[in-house]
Amino acid sequence: MQTTAAARQRLGEEGERFAERYLTDRGMQLVERNWRCSEGEIDLVLTDGDTTVVCEVKTRTSSAFGAPVEAITRAKLARLRRLAARWAREHGATGGLRIDVVALHRHPDGSFTVTHLEGVG
Repeated sequence: MQTTAAARQRLGEEGERFAERYLTDRGMQLVERNWRCSEGEIDLVLTDGDTTVVCEVKTRTSSAFGAPVEAITRAKLARLRRLAARWAREHGATGGLRIDVVALHRHPDGSFTVTHLEGVG
């Protein structure tokens, strides 16, 4: 089992690519990946009809430190709300704004179990 920072980064990137495909296969349109500002980062920004969706992706290979969705704490959710509002302001987004979480468990065979939570914030 790899636990290096590089291995965690690769897992995160793999999870984000999988989540992007998962969401676009369900009709969402990708707007931006890994948007950064001084307050933090948004993994994926998509549109779902007239709604802008800010999506946090959490990927794990085991539940030793809890399920991926458990990584979304109140503090993380508050930061996601601030980031979503800032992204919308800076990009002149109109329509609704929603925060989703895609929690992924990557199995040893490379497959994923997906939990998609819509409108968490």
